Amino acid sequence: MDNGQLTPETVPTTVGIDIRVESPQTLNRDAWDAFVSEHEAATPYHLSAWILGVERAYGHQCYAVMAYRGSTLCGVLPLTYIRRPVGRGVLVSLPFCDVGGTLAGDEVVHHALIEAARGLAADCGLNGFELRHRGAAIPGDGETAPIKVSMQRALPGDSDTLLGQFKAKLRSQIRKAEKNGLTGEVRTDVSALDAFYPMFAENMRRLGSPVHGIDWFRELLAAYGDRFRIGLVYYGDQVVGGGIVLMNARSACIPWASTLPEYNRLAPNMLLYWRLLSHVCDDGAEWFDFGRSTLGEGTYRFKKQWGAAPFQLDWQQWTLDGLNENEHPAAPSPIARWVRELVERGWRQLPLSVTRWLGPRIRKYITL
Repeated sequence: MDNGQLTPETVPTTVGIDIRVESPQTLNRDAWDAFVSEHEAATPYHLSAWILGVERAYGHQCYAVMAYRGSTLCGVLPLTYIRRPVGRGVLVSLPFCDVGGTLAGDEVVHHALIEAARGLAADCGLNGFELRHRGAAIPGDGETAPIKVSMQRALPGDSDTLLGQFKAKLRSQIRKAEKNGLTGEVRTDVSALDAFYPMFAENMRRLGSPVHGIDWFRELLAAYGDRFRIGLVYYGDQVVGGGIVLMNARSACIPWASTLPEYNRLAPNMLLYWRLLSHVCDDGAEWFDFGRSTLGEGTYRFKKQWGAAPFQLDWQQWTLDGLNENEHPAAPSPIARWVRELVERGWRQLPLSVTRWLGPRIRKYITL
């Protein structure tokens, strides 16, 4: 493969469909993003900004796979190839988030994009690739098994209507945060990101998880522009909560949010989510993606109180021979959970300066 281009030997052809592959650096981002903005299944992660940020921040090779009928763009698939220092690499759509996968006008285009991904996997020396699609809504409460789900809620046309849809208890919790002296704002500037990051990095250490570096967020901000929103909650001059929202034409998502635990008694999370929800609602978003949660657990119930409902995560494992129907993300074994808990406890003991230096060097290889 030369300069990210698929070779005729590795790309099965689909009659009437022309496949083109470019890097985020050379991609016509306006054309890609215009297609994404019109597709009903698109997420903010499908925008070209995500793979551009991945490539610039972490150096992973990214591919913008496009399907054309004549001169008309009719499908896209963003992919990232992560070479790991130990073991086999992975080709995934998309890393560092819950969803990705194909956006296609019809099944013929969808399968043409799948065939292109198969060719890329072969060229990368891999046995397959992973697509992270969002599945259907889970009927009822859906709390029958401890599985990971995507929490989504539809938004009305304005924030006043949204507030009126909340239960009285939730509205009371929002007012409580304001009565406690908390204030909030939503910004798009670098200084807001710099205010958010130290709190976020400290919280990630507390959770025992390697943190993304500040350069990762700066590259995303540069790539997304005003579609990258930073919510901040203050107690006086102190930042006590913050979250980052990404937007496209129809939806918004919140990949990262943190609060300082010593201020949680003041309910900064309630004000943070209200400020962000009301902001994107008034900005025209029709859906809000609260992110991934385990059915029945604390974060699931927190998101559910805002009106979010669970949707399946259809994470597909493809081999060079086709879809592996029997391989799905499984719950970790007791031994795996024990090892993870041990590592997390050790990570919490490290100095913050060490976790901020070492974390990004590890995090770049963790695809979730």
